[in-house]
Amino acid sequence: MEYQCLRAAAYVPDPAQGPFTVPMHTLALPAHWEEPVLRLHYDGLSERQAERRRRVPTQRINQLLRATAPDIVTVDSTARFGSASPWLYCTDPYPIAVTNLYVATWLKSLQRKPDAPETVGLLMDCFRDLDTSALSWQPGTVDLLELQDTPRQTAVPAPHVYRLLPDVLAARITCLASYEHNGKRLTFRQVAGLGGSRGAGSGGAELMSELIEYVPKRRGGGDGRSAYYAATIRVTVRTVPFSPVPRVHLSAGVRRFVSGKVFIPYGKGVSAYLQPDASLVLDGPVPRRYAVAMLDWRNGTTEWRQGGPEGMLTQITALDALPSPDRLVKEADHWIHGRDGIRIAVGHHAVMGRHTIGTGLMPSERRRLIEWAEQALAPEFVPIPAFTRSSYARPPKKQLKKLPSIPKKEQTPEDLEAILDQRELLSAHNAQVLRARLADALEGEDLTALVLYQSDIMRDQIVAAAEAGLGLAGLRREETADTWVWESQELTVRLHARRLGSLGGPLGGDRVPRRGKEHDEAIADRRTQVAEAMNSLCVTVPGMRLAIVELDGQDAFRHARRCGDPKHAIRLGCADAGLVTQFIRPLDSAAEKREQAMEDARMRAASAWSDGMRQTGMRLLPQHTLGDLIPTGLNQVAFHLVERRHDGPTGRQQFTPIAILIRPGAKCVLGRSADMHGWVPYPELLKALTGRVEAKRTSADQAALMAAFIKQTLSSLRSTPTLVLTHAQDVRKRWTWLKNDGLEQDRFGLDGGPTQRIGLYGKQLRVVRVADGTRDETAQWWAEREELKPELEGQQRGGIAMGLWKPGVQGDPGRVFYSTVGKSSTQTKLTNDDAKLTPHINPSGNSAHRPTANAWNPDLLEFAVACLQPGDDAEAWAAFVHQQRFSEDYREARDGLGMPLILHLARLADDYALPHEIEDSVDPTQPQPTAPPDGEPRGQLTFDFGLDEGIDTPALAPNQKESR
Repeated sequence: MEYQCLRAAAYVPDPAQGPFTVPMHTLALPAHWEEPVLRLHYDGLSERQAERRRRVPTQRINQLLRATAPDIVTVDSTARFGSASPWLYCTDPYPIAVTNLYVATWLKSLQRKPDAPETVGLLMDCFRDLDTSALSWQPGTVDLLELQDTPRQTAVPAPHVYRLLPDVLAARITCLASYEHNGKRLTFRQVAGLGGSRGAGSGGAELMSELIEYVPKRRGGGDGRSAYYAATIRVTVRTVPFSPVPRVHLSAGVRRFVSGKVFIPYGKGVSAYLQPDASLVLDGPVPRRYAVAMLDWRNGTTEWRQGGPEGMLTQITALDALPSPDRLVKEADHWIHGRDGIRIAVGHHAVMGRHTIGTGLMPSERRRLIEWAEQALAPEFVPIPAFTRSSYARPPKKQLKKLPSIPKKEQTPEDLEAILDQRELLSAHNAQVLRARLADALEGEDLTALVLYQSDIMRDQIVAAAEAGLGLAGLRREETADTWVWESQELTVRLHARRLGSLGGPLGGDRVPRRGKEHDEAIADRRTQVAEAMNSLCVTVPGMRLAIVELDGQDAFRHARRCGDPKHAIRLGCADAGLVTQFIRPLDSAAEKREQAMEDARMRAASAWSDGMRQTGMRLLPQHTLGDLIPTGLNQVAFHLVERRHDGPTGRQQFTPIAILIRPGAKCVLGRSADMHGWVPYPELLKALTGRVEAKRTSADQAALMAAFIKQTLSSLRSTPTLVLTHAQDVRKRWTWLKNDGLEQDRFGLDGGPTQRIGLYGKQLRVVRVADGTRDETAQWWAEREELKPELEGQQRGGIAMGLWKPGVQGDPGRVFYSTVGKSSTQTKLTNDDAKLTPHINPSGNSAHRPTANAWNPDLLEFAVACLQPGDDAEAWAAFVHQQRFSEDYREARDGLGMPLILHLARLADDYALPHEIEDSVDPTQPQPTAPPDGEPRGQLTFDFGLDEGIDTPALAPNQKESR
């Protein structure tokens, strides 16, 4: 029996309640302020620079308010003088003297040369012309359900709704009786609003519980260092394509805090959550919310953002109430319980390394917390009806045989032998299918792969993974110290192994290259060395396609400027030599048990080998079960933007639209970029993306390039049935038709112009847009366990359900569906009832309180079936897309991919264009290494095929991604 319903944490206005208005005090910027403020803001800028800054930025003062006046709500990231839309909102009027102090501090921050006499004169003239004493908070009423007039089918809330409605609902949640479960209570207070965002991109409102302390037990006895975390609840306003009403989403999670020293992401900041006993500003009210200030590490010093002699915090005297940043980063938990009139908790970031507390919440605890919070939304909002299972939600046809499981109960020798024989027979069949698919992708050529290894252990694991993955046992025809050859009826596999040697060392050798030009040169040097070594090797080992590289993890390359990791340079060099690459980390020498480390290495080697096979173009495409509802010969096309920003790891900008094509009858997946004249095999596209740097384009230029590429691609497929799949959060910023309020049923839009009938672009074209839970765009969810076990009624137990789901909202146009996958196979030791926030007893009577476990819930994917042809069944097309999440050549096939296969492949292309790595962090309490003076000789690197010992470094934890 399986779940037939699914509950989403989404809520719609109750039409029986009418308007939803609340009293608020607002502050707007007067129209006559514009000219003097702009004069101050534009001082020292050229006419062209001033033209790019037409609005006066209020982002810095919004951040200041978040840190020192958290009860003020900022809606707009830019000032609009004379606008009817206020800039600031507050439940109670803020003291006007303090308000004037903030405005004066903001105006001072606009100066570009504060010490220049001319600038001082401009500032004084600005103060005189503005008459800040005339500012006042105005009482009024705000409509929290206000919608904009639009001809579209989708609701468009007024801009202020995205910030104010969540803020009001969050305030209501804080008024509820404490959340309680199993004798433990949690109280929540609001967190200062993010501000700085407008419209649908707003972050909504957030609540956070008081801090929870967890004291781990040491293995040898005694207590370990305390770890701190808190529960969080987010409230956001979202819309759904083709729905005339907005929704409120509730989401629950965990925030973790630093104990001990703070490691700050290089070039970025760390959030510090403040709970002062008194106002940080003289004569200001005591804040009711958590304030949020930022710690920055720049140029070798740690400071409060906007601190320092001329900073805003100093100007409003708030800096006096905050501890020294240097002291705080050395012992962050010193202020967690309160000290010197303030409590401070520094947020933990993933780049800081492992935290004692695991991430996320499991379904039952998530359900309990959200159902507690949703009480505050009534009566204005009601939960959306439960989603119901689609009648089409069958899995795709199986191409591989399912192996019989080995029973846990003791078997007779005869029965066990029969099971093992059956497994061996079916495994041989599956291996034959995989070899045939691989031979098709290689177009009859041999598979020749290279293993660049650091340790004999991992080399042997990869060799074993190759033999097991393709069922090559018994087919080995040659074996030497560094070469293995297998011959089967379908294809020949050749594997060559060489030491990685110094090519795997940090960029720059013993010196850390500086960011920018020096880092670029270090990458270029290593890239050249790798390419030369690979090309030299190809002379003696022709036909190489794939390199599997054993490379130390990022911890081995942690430097102040995180410029030592050679992974990107190795990938570039291999691509120059015609190789695709797959990375794997060494054996985890820090594992507690040797057996556990070896099992982990075996699994990672199998995963790396499978990923490598897919990079050569091999695929087991899901075969749908929908019969004539889907036309034969259907092409699948996915568009994707390969982007990197100029302020990213390489300091280079890139904007490359690509398309991926799954074509019936094609032997491998195809792809193309905007500057290609036709389709190429997927591996060729990957290699073509490496190392590209493009000139800066405006957003309009990028949108035009994207539109031209889409037109050209679809034109080439016009005569055949074609399904276009797009990921909303990926391409809509340059293809605005894909925004919720841009979509129209069966009308297609490009170039930002009017939409047109889909038939004008092709009589056989369909379009499905996929959205995920990024920024809470789709709601969190759970299945209600009492559906399967009535005896659990009232116990708020949650489950995980795989399937395609239909919404039951009244007036739904039948074009939006939802897809979920099952529980991850890597989480066998977790149960849906495991709890992190409060004690919990499982049905067996044992404690299920597991703060250290990483919890995981499948994302809720939204399928908006935007464009169909006459006579099409929207639900059938959604079912087709859902089935594309289950590709059998992935280990996760039975669990489901995060995206339909073709979108998954498109997203993987980023690994070749971008140096995808977690940003490093620095320890601001320690002196940082600096590069030696210019002219000092650099260490020389050589490609070493010798027998030197590799370096064993820790492998990834089981709950992390298995290969780099």
